[in-house]
Amino acid sequence: MFKKLFAALSGRRHAAPPLPYRQDELNLVYQLLFCDDPQLVKASGTPASLFGSAPDPRVVQTIGEDPAEESRVRLLAWHWLRAAGQPVASRELLGVVVEVPLDQGLDVLAAYADGSVRYINHTGRVAVFEGAPDDVARQARLLVQTALPLAVKGTTKGRTAPPVPGNVRLSLLAADGMHVREGSFGDIERDKLAAPVLQEAQRLLDAVVRQRS
Repeated sequence: MFKKLFAALSGRRHAAPPLPYRQDELNLVYQLLFCDDPQLVKASGTPASLFGSAPDPRVVQTIGEDPAEESRVRLLAWHWLRAAGQPVASRELLGVVVEVPLDQGLDVLAAYADGSVRYINHTGRVAVFEGAPDDVARQARLLVQTALPLAVKGTTKGRTAPPVPGNVRLSLLAADGMHVREGSFGDIERDKLAAPVLQEAQRLLDAVVRQRS
């Protein structure tokens, strides 16, 4: 899945913010949602031999621009280019991560432009959908499309600690970086650009729950 990208990537790392779960496995799944650290993918079980020691920016950019490639792979490619100081003209939106802190833990829903979905329930259960079933994939793509105006308006930010209780965070994963909108549910619902994103995220969560029941 990640072979083409890893053949071009080096072992760059960045300092990670505080993590939300007690289990290391869940924290790894959570961090992988943001597609901003190839080393984390290696930690998930991918052989280190797939990481190249002399990446070619032209190869990495080709991966980032390839619409047939997986969205998460493309995001990793764009992240590497930015970290390497390479120019990134694209602002294409490739993923949305919605975080909702609950008393029992953190609920996280991630949708990508290729229709894949990841969901971490506050209980620690994880659901993974790779472009199927059709209703989940279709709703995932719709969520990403709906978030595009919000991403265009926002400014890029680095990843930080999970949101505080009472807030919801929308992290929009684009070629030029991560755009974040965070606030109380009331704040988000009054925001003309953010409210539709939250509504589509709820519809996607409903589709995910139906598949799991």
